[in-house]
Amino acid sequence: MRWGCKSGRRWARFAGALALLPLGAATAFTPAGSVTMAGTAPNPLAGAQLYVDPYTQARRQAEEWRRSRPADATQMQKIASQPQAVWFGDWSRDIRGDVDRVVSAAARAGAMPVLVAYNLPNRDLGSYSAGGAGGADAYRRWIRGFAAGLEGRPAVVILEPDALAGAGRMSAAARAQRIGLIREAVETLEAGGAAVYIDAGHARWVGAADMAARLQQAGIARADGFALNVSNFETTAANIAYGEQVSRRVGGKHFVIDTSRNGLGPNGQWCNPSGRALGENPATRTRHALVDAFLWVKRPGESDGSCNGGPPAGKWWAEYALGLARRQPAAPALR
Repeated sequence: MRWGCKSGRRWARFAGALALLPLGAATAFTPAGSVTMAGTAPNPLAGAQLYVDPYTQARRQAEEWRRSRPADATQMQKIASQPQAVWFGDWSRDIRGDVDRVVSAAARAGAMPVLVAYNLPNRDLGSYSAGGAGGADAYRRWIRGFAAGLEGRPAVVILEPDALAGAGRMSAAARAQRIGLIREAVETLEAGGAAVYIDAGHARWVGAADMAARLQQAGIARADGFALNVSNFETTAANIAYGEQVSRRVGGKHFVIDTSRNGLGPNGQWCNPSGRALGENPATRTRHALVDAFLWVKRPGESDGSCNGGPPAGKWWAEYALGLARRQPAAPALR
């Protein structure tokens, strides 16, 4: 089944977004606290079935443990059975082909994939996930390849985790370049058929007014919304409260929340903290008007970095994943 921009839901979202965009929205900066649009576009994820990747490390681990550790295999299946985002970065050597393979598999399953674009120059500012494109032009080419891989088919794209929240640590020139590249990426990916959510950190990182200003500069007017708590542990309630504050300052834009590891909230650490748990399972029915979805953007069990006994960032850590699954509350609180 091939989904294109002529599908009813996609066309309704596209037409609604056009109707709401002010002239010059891609580059105009509106001071935080003001309203940039007259209303909000429809939720592009309403009723969507999210794609479950059949080739995750969690699924492989569950199969490996099926006979030798059956109880642990059952726990691991809690992770393997859920939709999780697929990340793309400087390790994606054929970005167009890599994106196409995931989107095609999702289309065959009648589902919508969640993709993460994570390749800005100076990604993670030299920390555990350092890397990214070699420069601005290289990033532009990469994003064009990403969009080409979509071929107009529906997909959710979480755009550049930590990039805006961490921009305060950059020089004025580097920060301006980063925000400009995000703005260009929004336009390119939306034109390619994606529902784009710009990453906006989490409830305890950047103040709502400051984050709203950064989002406005980064092209939130053309995006579907923003993403919160990616790879973090803040509670759903805290992120909803923060998201509401940001949304009021960016014209009522909707948001998505990464609930992959926030079932017990934070413990004061962000890198492989002990005692954490899976959160609310991914869902597009959130019972909150501004929250388009709860997503597992971070893949539970993939390390945050070489800290607290973990392997390098992104590497699989089976025992940590098992702990997250064992501690998942029966019904993580939404509020």
